[in-house]
Amino acid sequence: MSAVMTENTRAVAHPEATPPAVELRDLRKSFGRTDIIRGANLSVAAGERVAIIGPNGAGKSTLFNLISGRLVPSSGEIRLHGKRIEGRAPYEINRMGLARSFQITNIFPKLSVFENLRCGVLWSLGYRYTFLRFLSGLHDANARTEQLAERIGLAGKRDVLAANLTYAEQRALEIGITIAGGADVVLLDEPTAGMSRSETRHFIDLIREVTTGKTLLTVEHDMGVVFGLADKIAVVVYGEVIAFDTPEAVRANPKVQEAYLGTAGGH
Repeated sequence: MSAVMTENTRAVAHPEATPPAVELRDLRKSFGRTDIIRGANLSVAAGERVAIIGPNGAGKSTLFNLISGRLVPSSGEIRLHGKRIEGRAPYEINRMGLARSFQITNIFPKLSVFENLRCGVLWSLGYRYTFLRFLSGLHDANARTEQLAERIGLAGKRDVLAANLTYAEQRALEIGITIAGGADVVLLDEPTAGMSRSETRHFIDLIREVTTGKTLLTVEHDMGVVFGLADKIAVVVYGEVIAFDTPEAVRANPKVQEAYLGTAGGH
């Protein structure tokens, strides 16, 4: 009896910890003799919004490509909710709950806003490729697509071809496509690049709204966006994460000031 009670007490005292949403363990990537990612370590908790910053050529986009499966690491581990994903195809990682956008807008220009969003919604609802269904009859998919268009502020342009949207609207559409599948981990690569100040302010609000309850990793050069959006900041220099902390702590970090912020006074 005492042995059973002791064992039960241990189980209660040491519940299984929730794994990080995204975790990098001694991650490395080389191209030939050139080391790009040099032992990166990072642990992002579920629901955190993390901005990845660093000088040009620091390896930020390479990290995104490794996490999303576009590149295979030379060594090290990448974990999504505790499961190793390095070496998996991008579509497999997406189906495990991770989605990303790109620096260059990636949409279907000859499809309407509604059709673009519905493409992202269909798979999440269990529909697969078939020529035997009429899309107009998929009421659940169409209803969810309408809701998504409303969330990203494009309900009034549902029938407009994506090619005819403004640049900011195209970026909003891409974010809509990114979250359409219901992924709980979202990677946004320079989402506000090329936007005006007013567009950027609106976009920060949009990103904050559509990623509520999700884990967000974003690469950004605009420090106003970084400090206005992120819960934590990861600073990447020469392929290593040299700091990972709250915006206030990172701003005050001498190593960060020397490596990055001190050269970005005009941003």
